[in-house]
Parts: sequence; structure tokens; C-alpha cells
Amino acid sequence: MNPAEAKYLAQDDYVAISFWIISIAMVASTVFFFLEASTVSSHWRTSLHVGGLVTLVAAVHYMYMREYWVEVHKSPIVYRYIDWSITVPLQMIEFNLILKAAKMPVTQAMFWKLLLGTVVMLAFGFLGEIHAMKAWMGFVGGMLGWFFILFEIFAGEAGGVAGECSKNVRWSYNAMRWIVTAGWAIYPLGYFFGLLLDNADVGVLNVVYNIADFVNKIAFVLCCWSAAKAETAKASKASIEMEKSPDTDRLLSGREVAGSDTD
Repeated sequence: MNPAEAKYLAQDDYVAISFWIISIAMVASTVFFFLEASTVSSHWRTSLHVGGLVTLVAAVHYMYMREYWVEVHKSPIVYRYIDWSITVPLQMIEFNLILKAAKMPVTQAMFWKLLLGTVVMLAFGFLGEIHAMKAWMGFVGGMLGWFFILFEIFAGEAGGVAGECSKNVRWSYNAMRWIVTAGWAIYPLGYFFGLLLDNADVGVLNVVYNIADFVNKIAFVLCCWSAAKAETAKASKASIEMEKSPDTDRLLSGREVAGSDTD
């Protein structure tokens, strides 16, 4: 191969192609979420803005990860963990934001608990990946952080409050926490087979990670978007029905009569 061509995307490099697809998908999602924020009720906009930040940060990091793979053909572990250290806390904020947008009584402690679980999960995972501690210790610590997050969103404060939400918000919340359950399971599996057992092809592992990030970031924020659009439409419909209600008509008629008497 021409040395100049080696610096660019090769048609048979399926790993680099997957990096390219996910980076462009993240850019497109960012544009979509920021534009859509103007079409929902004001109390839902923050959720979509934060979701747009999730995909924006991921898009920037995926561009660097793509170039790293093309140039070095090694797993961009540092880039991934920097990405996760920003996007995962933002995703945890989303649980708090959609419940607040739905007018549910949630405390600041809920967010701090989710953040604590995130820090523990990522810190242990990264230290194990770079061999700053024994790999199995990093694995166990990371799993404990993840399990703590799952406990909070299923059985903790967030899980309890979500059951009182409207059907639309409840559906989105359930989808989000199942993404955190099933979608995030890809990462400890990759750690287990790739690092502990050293029995995973680095190319296949990165493709799987890329597909997982597509679901765990874009689909995750789409759940927030779905709830925002549905709740905005419901509120708009309720407002229109209120304006057309018989009580409103009688009130308007009364005002017209009063106005005629004044004349």
C-alpha cells in the first residue's frame, strides 16, 4: 500500500469504517437534538440540550479514536475513558432531568449517588486497563460501581419516583434504565474477555464497543427526546381542549354580554 494511503480510511478496514460511521452519526444526532430542543416545552429543553452535549462530546472523541486506529491500529483506551468520564455523568443527569421535567419530587442526593457510582465504575475500570492495579481488582470495583447505579435507577429514589410518572415518561425512563443494564453490559464483557482472559480480537472488540456506544448514547438520548415530544404534544392538546371547553365558551359569552351591557 502507498504510505500516503495508509493514513486514510481503507475499504477493507471494517474497524475504521465503524469508527467513521459512529462519529458521523454522533454529529448528526447532536444537530438533531439541539434543533429539536426548540420544539418542546421549556422545561424539557435542558434535557435535550444535555443530550446534545452527550453526542457532541462523543463525536469529537470518536474522530480522534478513528484517526488513532487508522494510524496505530490499536485500541484507543485513553480516548474512550476520557469520553466516558464526560458523557456518562451527563447521562446520569438525564435521569434527574426527565423526572424534574415531569414535575416529580427528586432530590439532589439522587444525582450525587448516580455520580458516585459513575466515578467508581470508570476509575476502577481505567486503573485496571492501564495496569495501575490488578486487572481483576479493576473489574470488581467497576462492577460494584455499575451495580450501584442499577440499584439507584431501579430500586432507589429514582426508580420509586418514576413509577408515579405519566405513561410517556415512564416508558422512556424504563427504556433508558434497560439501556444502562443491557447496553452497558457490553463494556464489562469486553474487559473480561479482552483484558482478564486476553481472548478477544482487538478489532472485533472495538467494533462491538462502537455499536454499543451508538445504542448507549444516541438511543439513550432519543428516549429523552421521545418523552419530551410526547409530553409537549399532550400539554398542547390539553390547552386546546381547555380553550374549546363549554365552560370556556360560557365564560366568553358572559364577557360578551357584560360588554354589551356596558355599551
